[in-house]
Amino acid sequence: MTERALAIAARVEAFVRETVIPYEKDPRCGDHGPSDALVQEMRAKARAAGVLTPHILPDGSHLTQRETAIVLKASGLSPLGPLAVNTMAPDEGNMYLIGKIGTPELKARFLDQLVSGESRSAFFMTEPALEGGAGSDPSMMQTLCRRDGNDWVINGRKAFITGADGAKVGIVMAKSEDGACMFLVDLPDPAIRIERVLDTIDSSMPGGHSIVVIDNLRVPESQMLGASGEGFKYAQVRLSPARLSHCMRWLGCATRAQEIAVDYACRREGFGKKLIDHEGVGFMLAENMIDLQQAELMIDWCAGVLDGGSLGTVESSMAKVQVSEALYRVADRCIQVMGGMGVSRDTVVEQIFREIRAFRIYDGPTEVHKWSLAKKLKRDHARAHAA
Repeated sequence: MTERALAIAARVEAFVRETVIPYEKDPRCGDHGPSDALVQEMRAKARAAGVLTPHILPDGSHLTQRETAIVLKASGLSPLGPLAVNTMAPDEGNMYLIGKIGTPELKARFLDQLVSGESRSAFFMTEPALEGGAGSDPSMMQTLCRRDGNDWVINGRKAFITGADGAKVGIVMAKSEDGACMFLVDLPDPAIRIERVLDTIDSSMPGGHSIVVIDNLRVPESQMLGASGEGFKYAQVRLSPARLSHCMRWLGCATRAQEIAVDYACRREGFGKKLIDHEGVGFMLAENMIDLQQAELMIDWCAGVLDGGSLGTVESSMAKVQVSEALYRVADRCIQVMGGMGVSRDTVVEQIFREIRAFRIYDGPTEVHKWSLAKKLKRDHARAHAA
């Protein structure tokens, strides 16, 4: 690991532990995420401490994926940490995509305000499931766009749009005659109406997750991200690194849950000795050590693949499955070790459990990734045995 990444990660970790963690009891943390006022208050402190958007260097270049991994893990030691230092989804993935695909004009207009932490963004891809819209299968997209002179007009409905309420930048996916397209838009826009913010198991993302109606949204052609029909290709540019970034951040959270559970087990006595000395408890925490190490190694391996220039679609699917399932086991065991304290909100472990449970679905459910990997096995077998 490079010295620069180790130094950045150390500064981020110190900031999260000393400045961010005390905010976890702030009443501005609600069911639909922390308020924007709280986010901006924390970001002002991160800016002053020199740890805002730490994965993007002053010259606009990014840390490598392997370097990013230890920085984002450090930011994830609190559910509020990625928000405070501006490494949170969907902004982190959106910054990456705009940086890769956007024109200089689009970067100046949309990317700069995200990198500076002044604004939040939303990625409008998923659609209502019971209406047959796109979800884990993006080819089912029903939101349509059509040319009208120098503009594009977009109509459709979107669902589970993280952070739409309060976002200033939007990336909207729609389908043209050529195929999928992406557009950058300023928010709020009267043509993009939030029907409701869903009540979900997780509560770490400001703005929550919304059902959105897009009604005759008019976007200049200059705000199309890339070319018409190339949207799914661009989505892959974003999705593999963003999928892995989720793993990095939640590894930090699960590590924190383990710290709290170990501390509890080493101080709490029951049946004549410390809980840690009971095999049933000690073995669970030992299994957590193993799962955390395996998750870290899986992230590092996949990050190395991405750093080598590959899209990493297969590798990121494998990492997402292994890491999300392992971290869920870690959080679940922490709850079990802590008993009543674990299910209460006296510590952050309860929230970490809820957030990681949602992570097993977000960015592709475990079963969809396994299905995709099984299809690859079948394709590889067919090629190997072709006449």
